[in-house]
Amino acid sequence: MVYLTGDTHGDIERFKHGRLRWLGKRDIVVVLGDFGFVWDGSKEEQKKLDWLRKRPYTLLFLDGSHENYDLLKQYPVEELFGGKVQALGGNVYHVCRGSVLELEGKKYLCFGGAESPDKEDREPGVNWWKEELPSDEEYAACEANLAACDYKVDYVLTHDAPSRFLDFTALACGETNQLHSFLDKILLKLTYEKWFFGCYHKDVQLSTKSRCVFCDVVCMGERHAKWRK
Repeated sequence: MVYLTGDTHGDIERFKHGRLRWLGKRDIVVVLGDFGFVWDGSKEEQKKLDWLRKRPYTLLFLDGSHENYDLLKQYPVEELFGGKVQALGGNVYHVCRGSVLELEGKKYLCFGGAESPDKEDREPGVNWWKEELPSDEEYAACEANLAACDYKVDYVLTHDAPSRFLDFTALACGETNQLHSFLDKILLKLTYEKWFFGCYHKDVQLSTKSRCVFCDVVCMGERHAKWRK
């Protein structure tokens, strides 16, 4: 079974309690960005990563604005589930931007990245990386992967969201950036069932097709994916 949850920010307790603790080797957990376990490279962080690597389930994560992209780039890229991922050891993988994964017979477009609203107060290479926003090459790769499946997927998983989702909700903050515009663009072309995103630290069902996820655990195998933690 596939399960989704929102930003974990290096909080190992999110995996030790609630529904996630009971998952087995046939399950897949997807974190919708700001994974936070590739951040400072400390011994304590490595202990947490080692614990996650020993879980029986497969753990996938999108990147957000709270990832150390210098540390993340050291992990090798490989093909998995029909898309590109970086293997962190065990069953832990970072999903490369624009990959269309096939999980349990369903197609998932995955696209991480977000702009830190407080980046002016952060230090480059210490707690902020320009790679938090996608490159032109990553946008192009995403469009190529979507073209290959005729812009038809079952689910869309992103860290940030199209501005069209944010403009009429309490989630909106800051100005529209290039990533928002790109997501707006593919939104108009895509045929999809549901769109899930993290980033805004709220558990909110915006419409029948869009949902912001934070601490909820969404089971994709349950009718209308209504599971709440």
